[in-house]
This record gives sequence, structure tokens and C-alpha cells, in this order.
Amino acid sequence: MNQYFIKLLFVSILFLALPIKAISQVMTPEKLWKLERVSAVGLTEDGKEVIFTSKSYDIAANSGFSKINKISINGGEAKEIENYTDIYKNPKISPSGNYKIIHKKVKLTKVTGKDYYPEMEKSNVYIYEGLNYRHWDTWEDGTFNHIYLKDLNDSASEALDIMEGEPYHSPIKPFGGPEDYIWNNDGSQILYVALKETGTAYASSTNTDIYIYDLASKTTTNLTQSNKGYDKSPAYSKNGILAWLQMEEPGNEADKNDLIILKEGKKLNLTEHWDGTVNSFLWSNDGKKIYFIAPVKGTKHLFEIKIPKKDVSEIRQISYGDFDITGLIGQSENTMVVTRTDMNHAAEIYTLNLKSGEMNQLSHVNDKAYEEIKLSKVEKIMVPTTDGKEMLTWVIYPPDFDPNKKYPTLLYCQGGPQSALTQFYSFRWNFQLMAANGYIIVAPNRRGMPGYGVAWNDQISGDWGGQNIQDYLSAIDSMSKETYVDNERLGCIGASYGGYSVFYLAGMHNNRFKSFIAHDGIFNTRSMFGTTEELFFVNNDFEGNYWQQPTPKAYTDFNPINLVDKWNTPILIIQGGKDYRVPIGQGLEAFQAAQLKGVRSKLLYFPDENHWILSAQNGIIWQREFYKWLEDTLK
Repeated sequence: MNQYFIKLLFVSILFLALPIKAISQVMTPEKLWKLERVSAVGLTEDGKEVIFTSKSYDIAANSGFSKINKISINGGEAKEIENYTDIYKNPKISPSGNYKIIHKKVKLTKVTGKDYYPEMEKSNVYIYEGLNYRHWDTWEDGTFNHIYLKDLNDSASEALDIMEGEPYHSPIKPFGGPEDYIWNNDGSQILYVALKETGTAYASSTNTDIYIYDLASKTTTNLTQSNKGYDKSPAYSKNGILAWLQMEEPGNEADKNDLIILKEGKKLNLTEHWDGTVNSFLWSNDGKKIYFIAPVKGTKHLFEIKIPKKDVSEIRQISYGDFDITGLIGQSENTMVVTRTDMNHAAEIYTLNLKSGEMNQLSHVNDKAYEEIKLSKVEKIMVPTTDGKEMLTWVIYPPDFDPNKKYPTLLYCQGGPQSALTQFYSFRWNFQLMAANGYIIVAPNRRGMPGYGVAWNDQISGDWGGQNIQDYLSAIDSMSKETYVDNERLGCIGASYGGYSVFYLAGMHNNRFKSFIAHDGIFNTRSMFGTTEELFFVNNDFEGNYWQQPTPKAYTDFNPINLVDKWNTPILIIQGGKDYRVPIGQGLEAFQAAQLKGVRSKLLYFPDENHWILSAQNGIIWQREFYKWLEDTLK
């Protein structure tokens, strides 16, 4: 037997002798969809255990199913339970236990042909006399979310609609839920969030308010009438102090989000002089502090703010590191229970020491899956921008990255446009999966992202094709100087505003990129203004409509359709049929332009998906087509 076969036999025997866990693999679309998705419910009434759900997907059945778990805050094994009604205090039941608040739909206005012409039972027509005829992924049908009060001592009685006859939504659409309505501490009042406008005014407004319904008098008052921007997320301390989140500027959905309290009849802005924005918050158990999550330098972390005796508030950052705190579950003495992600790990539950910031992982739902997957190297670099600033940029490398090799590299363009690019874990735009397919990912925290002060975040409005586009180019040009980046295989990808960025860059990138992918991107700002449902967004970010004089730059200088004559690079265009935020015409216009210009292009159309991809099988196909396109165009 020659030496070659001896060596081959030795290697084969050694390989077979290795334990299964040692045979590490990279992430694949199928493995990604097999990960369980953790969501928190809350702490048990005694504060000793955490209740959470974990959702799994059956790809063959194209559906998901959840199980309920509980685990001690001191750690240990999670136990599956059937329900948690006996160990968890339902916040929708009044302090006395006599009443419960719920929400459900009620039909109030005529919309369909059958509403107007009952004899036309087989008709299929909608009749509108104002805007807001559709929202997110649903056409308005004349029904509204309303808050109902149920008497738990009288099962035969009907629940009372506390918004009876009002053509307004609470919870607010499209994403509002039970967090939009609460009890006060003694159960005498219900607070709820609503935007009490209709038609065109509704579509153009962010003026949600907090309303107080008094059970005794059956009257409703508007607590936040003086503020014309968002008011939401009301919550009481144990001492009866009310807090909520407020945006001041009307029509600006990405305005600075401040913490407001109502103390002794006086409204006080706790974060007015803090150069940041609040995502969510939770009162401390003693009512002396508020804990909140905020974006900071490419991450999301936990902060605390003391309730001031005067008008000055002390703010302290508690957690630090290259990860995101994504949710606050509850406090138990000096421990806060949170959810946490990073670019290599989906959400799990952690405890966080409120004094030291030390964290310990509680749930281990996906540990076994990750043990068998090679993780990516993630680092942050600082990139100089064209206007003399420094920009944090995340760089994600393939598993087993070798700096002596050359890698195809992707510029990732974040959506929003004013959404933070942090240590998130997406089941679609998954950096771990991109890296596992052999790509370096460059993800810049360009202008328009929170976490770097109000001015950095605000800059992008009205300037979509300006400084932030230069920020993208600064990031990819900086990384292109590295010897391990293959400058002949650069791609550019993104969704929503990130899709706009792709379309815009396709017309002015000076042949940097060899491939583009745009998902639900804005291609024509004029038709976008004419068909999107939340007009306040385009009114603010485009700085008005396209027929006003002078015409805003959004429709001239910064309109991707005006740069199509320079398109010369392969592009994959993905579009959801039920996306009413960035409607179907945007993707179809872009694909038609590319085809007529003779640019290599492909349209991936999902008739039943909205601005996202939500079903399992569609998600798998999205991933497969995504990487097939990159493989074909970045050879």
C-alpha cells in the first residue's frame, strides 16, 4: 500500500472518530428557519420565574407553532407548561379583579358594495370618499379596533365599548396591541392610545394621544392634547406617577422619542436635554427610577433615569458590549430580566445585574443548534466620511476567515431610513447566513440612524440621495483597500429605504459594484408619494409633494428613476404584493426599466407577502434566490 493511501486511510479513520459536535457546519437557510424564536411574557407574580414562549416553524406545513416555558431567574432547566394563568398576573384585569379590558373589531362605516347595496350579495367592490383606504397590508373595510370593558362578575352581560360609535382605532394600526391600553393603579380609569382623525387627515398625521376613560362618570378626556406628535406607551409607577413616550414634531415618525412623566399634576420631560432617543421603558419596582432601552453607537443598551426631585434627571448607562438589549421583561430586586441578540445569535433571555451590568444567559433554546454552526467574526471599524466625521461601520467576516484570501464583499444598506443598524438578528437579512455563504458584509451606520445624537439622525430627511449615499460609498471604498476584499466582486443589497439606496446607487456607483439586490425599494418618488398609505412619512422625508414649487429634491435630484439611463449592472428586484407602504408599482417599474434597457435582471414577486417575508416556505425561497443571484453575478 503506497503512502498516499495510508495517509488517506488515517485521515478517514480520524474523521470517523471525531464526535458529531466537532463536525461544525455553517449556517444555511434551512438551519436558520429551524431556530426557535423566543418571546417573553413576563415574570411570575412572585418574581422568581420567567415565562416565555418559543416558536418553531414546520417548513413542510408552512406554519409555526409555539410552546410556553418557565425558568427560574437563578437559572436551570426551562420547563414546558400548558398555560400561565395561575402564576402570572394579567395586567388587563383590574386591581380589584372585577373587570377586564380587551380589544376587538367593530363595524362602524360603510365601505363595500354589499354595505351600500345589500341586494348585491356577490359584488366585490370597495367605495371610498377619503384617504386611508388601506394600511400596511390590509384594505380598510369599515371596522375599527375598540377597547371593551368586561364585567367578570356577570358572565351574562355584554362587554362595554368605551369608544362606542367612534370611527377611530385603539390599539392603533398597524402594529398596536395590548400595550396601547392599561389600568390606572386603583382601577378607576382606563388609559388608551388612539389617533382620533379620519380619512385624509388620518393618513397625514402622527398625532396619537393618550385618553383617560373614567369608569364612574363614563367620560373620556385627552391627556396629551397639547402635543401634536406621537404620544404612546403609558405606564404607571407603583406610586401613581404616569410615564409615556412622546415625539414632539408633527408628522415625523423618527423624531426624538422622549420620556415624559406626570408628577403632582405637572408634565416633565426627563430626557429633554439628553442627546438620544428612547425605544422602550419600564418602571423600577420602587417607582424611583425608569429603565429604558436606547440605541447607542451601533448597539441597543439599557439605561436608567432617576425621577428628579427638581427638574434635572440623572441618566446612567448600565449595559455595555457588542450586543443588543431588545426587550425588558421585568425586575426582581437588583436583577432585570431582558432579551438579547447579536449578529451571531437569535434572541435569548438574560438576567442583568442593575448595579454592575453583569449578564447571565437564562434561556438556552438555540444553544444546541449554534454548537454545530461555525460563527462569524464581527468587528466595528471607524470610517472617515466626506464631510470630515467618523462613521461606525460593522464588518462581518465568513467563518474561518483567512486574510490571505480574497472574498466577495457586500455593502448592506439599512432601511428606515431612520432605523438603527445595531446587533440585531434577522431571519431574512441575516448577516450570519451571508457570511456563511462566503461573503464579507460591510454595514455602515450612515447618516439617518439613531445612536449618534439627534442631528445625525435628522440629517437624512430631505436629503435621501445626499450625504448618506456618500457615507455608503465611504464605507465600501474604505474596506476595498483591504487586500482580502475582492474589488472585482462587490455587491450592494438592501430593503425599503435600503432598496431605494440600491436603486439610486445603481445609477451613480461608477462601476464599483457587480451586482445589486433591492427588496421593496422606492424606485420612483413621485409614484411613491401617490400610492403609499402613510402620507406623513413622505410629507416629512420628501419635504412635501411633487407638484409644489419649488419642487423638492426628492422628486428631482434624489429620484432613482432619473438615473436609470446610467444603469448597467445586474439587479435582482424583490416585491411583495401586499406591501402598501412601498407599493407594488415600485418594484414593477424598476424591473420594467431594467428589462427595457437590456440590463440583466430578475423579478422575485411574492403576491401574499407585505413589506416583509413572513411564511416559512417563502422565506426559504427568498434565501435560495438571494444567494443564487449573488453566486451567478459575483463569480
